[in-house]
Amino acid sequence: MRLVQVLVPDGNRESVIAALDEQGIDYAVFEETGRGEFEAMVQFPVPPTGVEPVLENLRSAGISESAYTIVLPTETVVSERIESLQALYPGNRVSREVLKANAQSLAPARSTYFAFIVLSTIIATGGLLLDSAATIIGAMVVAPLMGPAITASAGSVLADRELATRGITLQVVGLMLAIAVAAALGALLRGTVIVPPGTDIRTIPQVAERTSPDFLSLFIAFGSGIAGAISVSRGSGSTLVGVAIAVALIPPAATAGLGIAWGFPEVAASATVLVLVNLLSINLSALAIFWLSGYRPELTDQRASVRTAVLRRGAVLVIALVVLSVVLGLVTFASYQTTTFEHRATAETERFFDESSLSEYELESVAVAYDSQDIVLENDPTVTVIVGRSNATAVRPNLADRLDRHLEETTGENVGVRVGFVVAQESEPIPVTTESRWHSPLA
Repeated sequence: MRLVQVLVPDGNRESVIAALDEQGIDYAVFEETGRGEFEAMVQFPVPPTGVEPVLENLRSAGISESAYTIVLPTETVVSERIESLQALYPGNRVSREVLKANAQSLAPARSTYFAFIVLSTIIATGGLLLDSAATIIGAMVVAPLMGPAITASAGSVLADRELATRGITLQVVGLMLAIAVAAALGALLRGTVIVPPGTDIRTIPQVAERTSPDFLSLFIAFGSGIAGAISVSRGSGSTLVGVAIAVALIPPAATAGLGIAWGFPEVAASATVLVLVNLLSINLSALAIFWLSGYRPELTDQRASVRTAVLRRGAVLVIALVVLSVVLGLVTFASYQTTTFEHRATAETERFFDESSLSEYELESVAVAYDSQDIVLENDPTVTVIVGRSNATAVRPNLADRLDRHLEETTGENVGVRVGFVVAQESEPIPVTTESRWHSPLA
């Protein structure tokens, strides 16, 4: 429930009370003596979804859009008319005024916002270099990226240009700052005792995860944006939802910065694509949820222009996502190809060494080097095989060539094969007797 307090302008007291009586709302009226242009203050309880339509009716009764209005959350209301009001206004969607206030509170002051962006990026960069998922999640708790995303979408549907511009600016500048901080930190740590020389960030699993964006990334970003919009529009807890939004943005931004620091343009480019896809998806989903939830500007004459602006902005976001989705589609297809080849090459290698003519060899391991970048650069896959043999077993000089031909015939790919041999030896067990067990070298 919400408790609404409104100052009534001179000459409108009767019409305001009549509007409340017409809707069956309990109210209390207090004389106003503080400001000359108001004659009374009216106070009444109403369900969350009823705040917006009730205030619109009061504006028709003479209360202006800029009138002094307070909306307070209440835990308990005892009234004979509450049940009928709850039936009239079901659901728990917050009012337009509350949404705007929530959006403004979610976007902190710039100094605070940028400070948290820097701190979360430092933590996330450290988590990437340490390959620590727990550290990266901790960084997401600090990141304040949910506020600007919600602010931009709420400002768009409510015709608040200042709010929308602030949200877009904070998002863009914040992510650019995150990339710059990660690049500076990576350049500072590279080659030190903290990050040993020769470290290849492309081999770190947490980094590699952000350099091969696919369509699953798109679904994650859409889910995060929808969850954020619903949590704000329903007045539920949004802190943990903000973590989900930050997960979709800060780690890939930090990865792009590390790619710049290490001089790997492919890492920086692929991570930047992931940042852009996630950013656009979150904004598009939040904008759609707010619009479909029925949020519109206060002034009726603004609604047509806002509808056009929302549709235009949505179209721009969709077109940008479609263009970037081409990259996601290529990466997804390439990932499918490499995974399929890896499984097939491994199975065929095991099958090759299962032949009776090669019974003197024991297959120890199979490693396939083939990823999305190899497909783009048209590099052939490489299969590295480790084979065990006894001392008495001679090495066949054409074993690698035979395996190469077998894999090319079965997979249809040009393959480079490397076979390593391990000579296996086992020690003879030494029998333990009672005498030898208790024999002392000092005796």
